[in-house]
Amino acid sequence: MSLGLKVVKGMKDTLPQEIAAWHYVESQFRSLVQSYGYQEIRMPILEQTELFKRAIGEVTDIVEKEMYTFLDKGGETLTLRPESTAQTVRAVLENNLIRNQSQRLWYYGPMFRRENPQKGRYRQFHQFGVEAFALEGPDVDAEQILMMARLWRQVGLDKKIALQLNSLGLASERATYRQALVDYFRTRYDMLDEDSKRRLESNPLRILDSKNPAMQPLITEAPILLDYLGEESLAHFTQLQSLLKASHITFEVNPRLVRGLDYYTHTVYEWVTTELGSQGTVCAGGRYNDLVSQMGGPATQGVGFAMGVERLIMLLLDNQLIPHHDSVDVYCVAEGDLAQQQVMVVAEQLRDALPQLSFLMNCGGGSFKSQFKKADKSGASFALILGEEEVKNQTLSIKALREEMPQQTLNLAQAIEFFKAHIKRG
Repeated sequence: MSLGLKVVKGMKDTLPQEIAAWHYVESQFRSLVQSYGYQEIRMPILEQTELFKRAIGEVTDIVEKEMYTFLDKGGETLTLRPESTAQTVRAVLENNLIRNQSQRLWYYGPMFRRENPQKGRYRQFHQFGVEAFALEGPDVDAEQILMMARLWRQVGLDKKIALQLNSLGLASERATYRQALVDYFRTRYDMLDEDSKRRLESNPLRILDSKNPAMQPLITEAPILLDYLGEESLAHFTQLQSLLKASHITFEVNPRLVRGLDYYTHTVYEWVTTELGSQGTVCAGGRYNDLVSQMGGPATQGVGFAMGVERLIMLLLDNQLIPHHDSVDVYCVAEGDLAQQQVMVVAEQLRDALPQLSFLMNCGGGSFKSQFKKADKSGASFALILGEEEVKNQTLSIKALREEMPQQTLNLAQAIEFFKAHIKRG
Protein backbone atom coordinates (compact mmCIF):
# COMPACT_ATOMS: atom_id res chain seq x y z
CA MET A 1 0.00 0.00 0.00
CA SER A 2 1.34 3.44 -0.87
CA LEU A 3 3.09 5.32 1.96
CA GLY A 4 2.28 2.46 4.35
CA LEU A 5 -1.01 4.11 5.30
CA LYS A 6 -3.55 1.92 7.06
CA VAL A 7 -6.83 2.32 8.90
CA VAL A 8 -6.43 3.53 12.50
CA LYS A 9 -6.00 0.68 14.99
CA GLY A 10 -9.32 -0.50 16.36
CA MET A 11 -11.32 1.04 13.53
CA LYS A 12 -12.43 -0.57 10.27
CA ASP A 13 -13.72 0.18 6.82
CA THR A 14 -17.17 -1.07 5.90
CA LEU A 15 -16.75 -2.51 2.41
CA PRO A 16 -19.37 -2.63 -0.36
CA GLN A 17 -20.11 -6.32 0.18
CA GLU A 18 -20.85 -5.59 3.87
CA ILE A 19 -23.18 -2.65 3.33
CA ALA A 20 -26.31 -4.73 2.69
CA ALA A 21 -26.24 -5.92 6.31
CA TRP A 22 -26.00 -2.32 7.55
CA HIS A 23 -28.84 -1.18 5.32
CA TYR A 24 -30.97 -4.05 6.61
CA VAL A 25 -30.51 -3.26 10.31
CA GLU A 26 -30.87 0.49 9.71
CA SER A 27 -34.21 -0.11 7.99
CA GLN A 28 -35.29 -2.25 10.95
CA PHE A 29 -34.39 0.57 13.36
CA ARG A 30 -36.35 3.15 11.42
CA SER A 31 -39.48 1.04 11.14
CA LEU A 32 -39.24 0.21 14.86
CA VAL A 33 -39.01 3.78 16.19
CA GLN A 34 -41.66 4.95 13.76
CA SER A 35 -44.10 2.36 15.10
CA TYR A 36 -43.54 3.69 18.65
CA GLY A 37 -43.76 7.39 17.77
CA TYR A 38 -40.15 8.36 18.57
CA GLN A 39 -38.56 11.31 16.74
CA GLU A 40 -35.01 11.41 15.38
CA ILE A 41 -32.37 13.79 16.75
CA ARG A 42 -28.89 14.25 15.25
CA MET A 43 -25.98 15.64 17.25
CA PRO A 44 -22.29 16.41 16.52
CA ILE A 45 -19.64 13.81 17.27
CA LEU A 46 -17.60 16.40 19.21
CA GLU A 47 -18.63 17.76 22.60
CA GLN A 48 -16.95 19.67 25.40
CA THR A 49 -15.06 17.18 27.56
CA GLU A 50 -16.71 18.47 30.73
CA LEU A 51 -20.08 17.19 29.49
CA PHE A 52 -18.99 13.57 29.69
CA LYS A 53 -17.02 14.00 32.91
CA ARG A 54 -20.06 15.46 34.61
CA ALA A 55 -22.60 13.02 33.20
CA ILE A 56 -20.76 9.70 33.02
CA GLY A 57 -18.68 10.16 36.16
CA GLU A 58 -14.98 10.94 36.51
CA VAL A 59 -14.22 7.62 38.21
CA THR A 60 -15.35 5.40 35.33
CA ASP A 61 -13.37 3.43 32.78
CA ILE A 62 -14.85 5.54 29.98
CA VAL A 63 -13.68 8.88 31.38
CA GLU A 64 -10.44 7.67 32.94
CA LYS A 65 -9.15 5.41 30.17
CA GLU A 66 -11.20 5.40 26.99
CA MET A 67 -12.14 8.90 25.78
CA TYR A 68 -10.49 10.51 22.76
CA THR A 69 -9.82 13.98 24.17
CA PHE A 70 -7.76 16.82 22.73
CA LEU A 71 -7.09 20.54 23.03
CA ASP A 72 -8.27 22.36 19.93
CA LYS A 73 -6.62 25.45 18.46
CA GLY A 74 -8.94 27.72 20.42
CA GLY A 75 -7.77 26.25 23.71
CA GLU A 76 -10.99 24.30 24.29
CA THR A 77 -10.86 20.69 25.51
CA LEU A 78 -13.04 18.54 23.26
CA THR A 79 -13.92 14.84 23.19
CA LEU A 80 -15.19 12.49 20.50
CA ARG A 81 -18.46 11.24 21.93
CA PRO A 82 -18.14 7.89 23.74
CA GLU A 83 -21.93 7.63 24.11
CA SER A 84 -24.97 9.79 23.34
CA THR A 85 -27.22 9.95 26.40
CA ALA A 86 -25.26 12.84 27.90
CA GLN A 87 -25.26 14.80 24.65
CA THR A 88 -28.97 14.15 24.13
CA VAL A 89 -29.59 15.74 27.53
CA ARG A 90 -27.34 18.64 26.52
CA ALA A 91 -29.26 19.05 23.25
CA VAL A 92 -32.74 19.01 24.79
CA LEU A 93 -31.68 21.53 27.44
CA GLU A 94 -29.90 23.85 25.02
CA ASN A 95 -32.86 23.79 22.62
CA ASN A 96 -35.65 23.91 25.23
CA LEU A 97 -37.17 20.65 24.02
CA ILE A 98 -38.50 19.57 27.43
CA ARG A 99 -40.10 22.79 28.59
CA ASN A 100 -43.56 21.74 29.85
CA GLN A 101 -43.61 18.67 27.60
CA SER A 102 -42.32 15.13 27.33
CA GLN A 103 -40.08 13.95 24.52
CA ARG A 104 -39.39 10.58 22.94
CA LEU A 105 -36.23 10.76 20.82
CA TRP A 106 -33.94 8.38 18.94
CA TYR A 107 -30.44 8.66 17.48
CA TYR A 108 -28.00 6.62 15.43
CA GLY A 109 -24.34 7.18 14.68
CA PRO A 110 -20.66 6.53 15.44
CA MET A 111 -19.18 6.60 18.96
CA PHE A 112 -15.51 6.48 19.99
CA ARG A 113 -13.74 4.72 22.86
CA ARG A 114 -10.07 3.78 23.10
CA GLU A 115 -10.64 0.20 24.22
CA ASN A 116 -8.56 -2.89 23.48
CA PRO A 117 -9.79 -4.03 20.04
CA GLN A 118 -11.28 -7.53 19.92
CA LYS A 119 -14.23 -9.36 18.41
CA GLY A 120 -17.30 -7.17 18.82
CA ARG A 121 -15.34 -4.23 20.25
CA TYR A 122 -13.99 -1.42 18.08
CA ARG A 123 -12.63 2.03 18.86
CA GLN A 124 -15.12 3.53 16.44
CA PHE A 125 -18.45 1.78 16.77
CA HIS A 126 -22.08 2.61 16.07
CA GLN A 127 -25.00 2.89 18.45
CA PHE A 128 -28.73 3.02 17.91
CA GLY A 129 -30.48 4.46 20.94
CA VAL A 130 -33.63 6.05 22.31
CA GLU A 131 -34.22 8.54 25.12
CA ALA A 132 -37.50 9.63 26.73
CA PHE A 133 -37.87 12.65 29.02
CA ALA A 134 -40.45 13.87 31.57
CA LEU A 135 -42.16 10.48 31.89
CA GLU A 136 -42.12 9.26 35.48
CA GLY A 137 -43.74 5.84 35.66
CA PRO A 138 -42.22 2.44 34.87
CA ASP A 139 -44.53 2.13 31.86
CA VAL A 140 -42.03 3.95 29.60
CA ASP A 141 -39.22 1.75 30.96
CA ALA A 142 -41.33 -1.24 29.94
CA GLU A 143 -42.14 0.33 26.57
CA GLN A 144 -38.47 0.63 25.68
CA ILE A 145 -37.77 -2.95 26.73
CA LEU A 146 -40.72 -4.03 24.57
CA MET A 147 -39.21 -2.09 21.66
CA MET A 148 -36.06 -4.16 21.79
CA ALA A 149 -37.98 -7.40 22.30
CA ARG A 150 -39.90 -6.54 19.13
CA LEU A 151 -36.66 -5.88 17.25
CA TRP A 152 -35.24 -9.25 18.29
CA ARG A 153 -38.39 -10.93 16.98
CA GLN A 154 -38.29 -8.94 13.72
CA VAL A 155 -34.75 -10.04 12.93
CA GLY A 156 -35.05 -13.61 14.26
CA LEU A 157 -32.85 -13.27 17.37
CA ASP A 158 -35.48 -13.59 20.09
CA LYS A 159 -34.15 -17.04 21.09
CA LYS A 160 -30.53 -15.85 21.12
CA ILE A 161 -30.73 -12.81 23.44
CA ALA A 162 -31.81 -12.70 27.10
CA LEU A 163 -32.85 -9.79 29.34
CA GLN A 164 -31.16 -9.10 32.69
CA LEU A 165 -32.80 -6.56 34.98
CA ASN A 166 -31.98 -4.70 38.19
CA SER A 167 -32.86 -1.54 40.13
CA LEU A 168 -30.33 0.97 41.47
CA GLY A 169 -32.97 2.83 43.47
CA LEU A 170 -32.61 6.46 44.58
CA ALA A 171 -29.36 8.32 45.19
CA SER A 172 -29.97 8.29 48.96
CA GLU A 173 -30.45 4.51 48.94
CA ARG A 174 -27.31 4.03 46.92
CA ALA A 175 -25.42 6.17 49.46
CA THR A 176 -26.41 3.79 52.27
CA TYR A 177 -25.55 0.81 50.10
CA ARG A 178 -22.27 2.45 49.13
CA GLN A 179 -21.21 2.55 52.78
CA ALA A 180 -22.14 -1.10 53.21
CA LEU A 181 -19.99 -1.97 50.20
CA VAL A 182 -17.06 0.06 51.52
CA ASP A 183 -17.28 -1.72 54.88
CA TYR A 184 -17.44 -5.11 53.17
CA PHE A 185 -14.50 -4.54 50.83
CA ARG A 186 -12.33 -2.84 53.47
CA THR A 187 -12.32 -6.05 55.51
CA ARG A 188 -11.09 -7.85 52.38
CA TYR A 189 -8.75 -5.12 51.15
CA ASP A 190 -5.79 -7.44 50.51
CA MET A 191 -7.95 -9.49 48.11
CA LEU A 192 -8.80 -6.50 45.87
CA ASP A 193 -7.05 -5.86 42.56
CA GLU A 194 -5.44 -2.47 41.96
CA ASP A 195 -8.43 -1.03 40.08
CA SER A 196 -10.78 -2.02 42.88
CA LYS A 197 -8.52 -0.57 45.58
CA ARG A 198 -8.54 2.73 43.73
CA ARG A 199 -12.32 2.64 43.32
CA LEU A 200 -13.03 1.67 46.91
CA GLU A 201 -13.07 5.25 48.18
CA SER A 202 -14.13 7.09 45.04
CA ASN A 203 -16.87 4.83 43.60
CA PRO A 204 -17.20 1.37 45.16
CA LEU A 205 -20.19 0.41 42.98
CA ARG A 206 -17.77 0.28 40.06
CA ILE A 207 -16.06 -2.67 41.77
CA LEU A 208 -19.20 -4.71 41.00
CA ASP A 209 -18.64 -3.89 37.32
CA SER A 210 -15.15 -5.47 37.37
CA LYS A 211 -14.42 -7.96 34.60
CA ASN A 212 -11.43 -9.44 36.46
CA PRO A 213 -12.17 -13.17 37.02
CA ALA A 214 -10.19 -13.10 40.28
CA MET A 215 -12.65 -10.55 41.70
CA GLN A 216 -15.82 -12.52 40.96
CA PRO A 217 -15.95 -14.62 44.19
CA LEU A 218 -15.64 -11.44 46.27
CA ILE A 219 -18.31 -9.69 44.21
CA THR A 220 -20.68 -12.65 44.51
CA GLU A 221 -20.57 -12.45 48.31
CA ALA A 222 -20.93 -8.64 48.47
CA PRO A 223 -24.08 -6.97 49.85
CA ILE A 224 -27.00 -6.72 47.40
CA LEU A 225 -28.42 -3.32 46.47
CA LEU A 226 -32.01 -4.60 46.32
CA ASP A 227 -31.83 -5.16 50.09
CA TYR A 228 -31.28 -1.41 50.58
CA LEU A 229 -34.12 -0.08 48.42
CA GLY A 230 -36.97 1.86 50.00
CA GLU A 231 -40.69 1.45 49.45
CA GLU A 232 -40.88 3.81 46.44
CA SER A 233 -37.99 2.18 44.59
CA LEU A 234 -39.24 -1.34 45.27
CA ALA A 235 -42.72 -0.37 44.07
CA HIS A 236 -41.26 1.03 40.82
CA PHE A 237 -39.24 -2.14 40.25
CA THR A 238 -42.12 -4.46 41.14
CA GLN A 239 -44.50 -2.61 38.82
CA LEU A 240 -41.97 -2.77 35.98
CA GLN A 241 -41.65 -6.53 36.42
CA SER A 242 -45.45 -6.87 36.41
CA LEU A 243 -45.70 -4.90 33.16
CA LEU A 244 -43.07 -7.09 31.52
CA LYS A 245 -44.72 -10.30 32.70
CA ALA A 246 -48.09 -9.07 31.38
CA SER A 247 -46.42 -8.59 27.99
CA HIS A 248 -44.84 -12.07 28.17
CA ILE A 249 -41.28 -10.73 28.37
CA THR A 250 -38.90 -13.24 29.96
CA PHE A 251 -36.21 -11.73 32.19
CA GLU A 252 -33.77 -12.53 34.98
CA VAL A 253 -33.24 -10.21 37.96
CA ASN A 254 -29.46 -9.77 38.28
CA PRO A 255 -28.68 -7.99 41.58
CA ARG A 256 -25.03 -7.44 40.54
CA LEU A 257 -25.94 -5.48 37.42
CA VAL A 258 -24.85 -1.85 37.95
CA ARG A 259 -23.80 -0.63 34.45
CA GLY A 260 -20.59 1.32 33.81
CA LEU A 261 -22.14 4.79 33.90
CA ASP A 262 -22.83 6.84 37.03
CA TYR A 263 -26.04 8.54 35.93
CA TYR A 264 -28.48 5.63 36.31
CA THR A 265 -31.28 5.52 38.91
CA HIS A 266 -33.98 2.89 39.41
CA THR A 267 -34.15 0.65 36.32
CA VAL A 268 -31.03 -0.77 34.69
CA TYR A 269 -30.96 -3.65 32.22
CA GLU A 270 -28.88 -5.46 29.63
CA TRP A 271 -29.80 -7.64 26.68
CA VAL A 272 -27.07 -10.31 26.59
CA THR A 273 -26.04 -13.23 24.41
CA THR A 274 -23.62 -16.12 24.83
CA GLU A 275 -22.68 -16.08 21.14
CA LEU A 276 -20.19 -13.18 21.10
CA GLY A 277 -17.65 -14.39 23.65
CA SER A 278 -16.70 -11.83 26.28
CA GLN A 279 -18.59 -9.04 24.48
CA GLY A 280 -21.99 -10.48 25.40
CA THR A 281 -23.95 -7.26 25.94
CA VAL A 282 -25.81 -6.26 22.77
CA CYS A 283 -28.07 -3.55 24.21
CA ALA A 284 -28.23 -1.80 27.59
CA GLY A 285 -30.21 0.96 29.21
CA GLY A 286 -32.11 2.27 32.17
CA ARG A 287 -33.49 5.29 33.98
CA TYR A 288 -31.58 8.46 34.89
CA ASN A 289 -33.90 10.74 36.87
CA ASP A 290 -31.11 12.97 38.25
CA LEU A 291 -29.04 13.56 35.11
CA VAL A 292 -30.98 16.50 33.66
CA SER A 293 -30.81 18.50 36.91
CA GLN A 294 -27.19 17.44 37.40
CA MET A 295 -26.45 19.12 34.07
CA GLY A 296 -28.17 22.37 35.02
CA GLY A 297 -31.72 21.70 33.87
CA PRO A 298 -34.99 21.40 35.80
CA ALA A 299 -35.72 18.18 37.68
CA THR A 300 -36.75 15.91 34.80
CA GLN A 301 -37.02 12.14 34.53
CA GLY A 302 -35.15 10.34 31.77
CA VAL A 303 -34.93 6.79 30.50
CA GLY A 304 -33.26 5.24 27.46
CA PHE A 305 -31.11 2.52 25.94
CA ALA A 306 -28.29 2.13 23.43
CA MET A 307 -27.51 -0.84 21.22
CA GLY A 308 -24.18 -1.83 19.66
CA VAL A 309 -24.83 -2.08 15.93
CA GLU A 310 -21.65 -3.98 15.04
CA ARG A 311 -22.50 -6.63 17.62
CA LEU A 312 -26.03 -6.98 16.26
CA ILE A 313 -24.72 -7.37 12.72
CA MET A 314 -22.21 -10.00 13.86
CA LEU A 315 -25.04 -11.96 15.50
CA LEU A 316 -27.20 -11.73 12.39
CA LEU A 317 -24.37 -12.82 10.09
CA ASP A 318 -23.32 -15.68 12.37
CA ASN A 319 -26.91 -16.94 12.35
CA GLN A 320 -27.41 -16.28 8.61
CA LEU A 321 -30.30 -13.90 9.30
CA ILE A 322 -29.42 -11.12 6.84
CA PRO A 323 -31.78 -11.33 3.82
CA HIS A 324 -29.78 -11.72 0.61
CA HIS A 325 -30.28 -8.83 -1.79
CA ASP A 326 -28.38 -8.45 -5.05
CA SER A 327 -27.20 -4.87 -5.42
CA VAL A 328 -27.62 -5.01 -9.21
CA ASP A 329 -30.77 -6.18 -10.99
CA VAL A 330 -29.88 -5.61 -14.65
CA TYR A 331 -26.47 -5.30 -16.33
CA CYS A 332 -26.61 -3.32 -19.59
CA VAL A 333 -24.28 -4.43 -22.40
CA ALA A 334 -23.83 -2.87 -25.84
CA GLU A 335 -21.63 -3.42 -28.89
CA GLY A 336 -21.06 -0.81 -31.60
CA ASP A 337 -20.92 2.97 -31.45
CA LEU A 338 -24.65 3.54 -31.98
CA ALA A 339 -25.57 0.87 -29.45
CA GLN A 340 -23.24 2.35 -26.84
CA GLN A 341 -24.90 5.74 -27.29
CA GLN A 342 -28.39 4.24 -27.23
CA VAL A 343 -27.87 2.04 -24.16
CA MET A 344 -27.33 5.14 -21.99
CA VAL A 345 -30.67 6.55 -23.17
CA VAL A 346 -32.45 3.24 -22.62
CA ALA A 347 -30.96 2.79 -19.14
CA GLU A 348 -32.21 6.25 -18.13
CA GLN A 349 -35.69 5.46 -19.46
CA LEU A 350 -35.76 2.23 -17.48
CA ARG A 351 -34.63 4.01 -14.31
CA ASP A 352 -37.47 6.52 -14.80
CA ALA A 353 -40.03 3.74 -15.18
CA LEU A 354 -38.60 1.38 -12.54
CA PRO A 355 -36.95 3.51 -9.83
CA GLN A 356 -36.90 0.61 -7.36
CA LEU A 357 -34.58 -1.44 -9.61
CA SER A 358 -30.86 -1.00 -10.24
CA PHE A 359 -29.35 -0.90 -13.73
CA LEU A 360 -25.57 -1.14 -14.04
CA MET A 361 -24.23 -0.01 -17.41
CA ASN A 362 -21.06 -1.48 -18.85
CA CYS A 363 -18.50 1.29 -19.30
CA GLY A 364 -15.20 1.14 -21.13
CA GLY A 365 -16.34 -0.89 -24.12
CA GLY A 366 -15.22 -4.45 -24.78
CA SER A 367 -16.53 -7.44 -26.71
CA PHE A 368 -19.85 -9.07 -25.92
CA LYS A 369 -17.91 -11.97 -24.36
CA SER A 370 -15.98 -9.74 -21.95
CA GLN A 371 -19.09 -7.73 -21.11
CA PHE A 372 -21.05 -10.89 -20.28
CA LYS A 373 -18.24 -11.96 -17.94
CA LYS A 374 -18.64 -8.65 -16.13
CA ALA A 375 -22.42 -9.07 -16.11
CA ASP A 376 -22.13 -12.48 -14.50
CA LYS A 377 -19.62 -11.23 -11.94
CA SER A 378 -21.88 -8.28 -11.02
CA GLY A 379 -24.51 -10.59 -9.56
CA ALA A 380 -27.24 -9.16 -11.79
CA SER A 381 -30.31 -11.27 -12.52
CA PHE A 382 -30.57 -10.19 -16.16
CA ALA A 383 -28.45 -8.76 -18.96
CA LEU A 384 -30.02 -6.12 -21.19
CA ILE A 385 -28.42 -6.34 -24.65
CA LEU A 386 -28.13 -3.74 -27.39
CA GLY A 387 -26.34 -4.72 -30.59
CA GLU A 388 -26.65 -3.60 -34.18
CA GLU A 389 -29.86 -5.60 -34.73
CA GLU A 390 -31.55 -4.18 -31.63
CA VAL A 391 -30.65 -0.61 -32.61
CA LYS A 392 -31.90 -1.17 -36.15
CA ASN A 393 -35.22 -2.67 -34.98
CA GLN A 394 -35.63 -0.41 -31.91
CA THR A 395 -35.78 -3.43 -29.63
CA LEU A 396 -33.95 -4.75 -26.56
CA SER A 397 -32.78 -8.28 -25.84
CA ILE A 398 -33.00 -9.65 -22.31
CA LYS A 399 -30.97 -12.65 -21.16
CA ALA A 400 -31.49 -14.38 -17.78
CA LEU A 401 -28.21 -14.84 -15.90
CA ARG A 402 -29.38 -16.82 -12.85
CA GLU A 403 -32.06 -19.17 -14.20
CA GLU A 404 -32.99 -21.12 -17.31
CA MET A 405 -35.15 -18.90 -19.49
CA PRO A 406 -35.30 -18.24 -23.25
CA GLN A 407 -33.72 -14.97 -24.36
CA GLN A 408 -36.40 -12.34 -25.02
CA THR A 409 -36.44 -9.62 -27.68
CA LEU A 410 -38.86 -6.85 -26.70
CA ASN A 411 -39.63 -3.19 -27.25
CA LEU A 412 -39.08 -0.73 -24.39
CA ALA A 413 -42.65 -0.90 -23.04
CA GLN A 414 -42.57 -4.69 -23.07
CA ALA A 415 -39.16 -4.71 -21.37
CA ILE A 416 -40.53 -2.54 -18.57
CA GLU A 417 -43.41 -4.99 -18.00
CA PHE A 418 -40.99 -7.94 -18.18
CA PHE A 419 -38.79 -6.50 -15.42
CA LYS A 420 -41.84 -5.64 -13.29
CA ALA A 421 -42.98 -9.26 -13.51
CA HIS A 422 -39.62 -10.95 -12.98
CA ILE A 423 -37.79 -8.74 -10.44
CA LYS A 424 -39.48 -8.16 -7.10
CA ARG A 425 -37.77 -5.33 -5.23
CA GLY A 426 -39.13 -2.81 -2.71
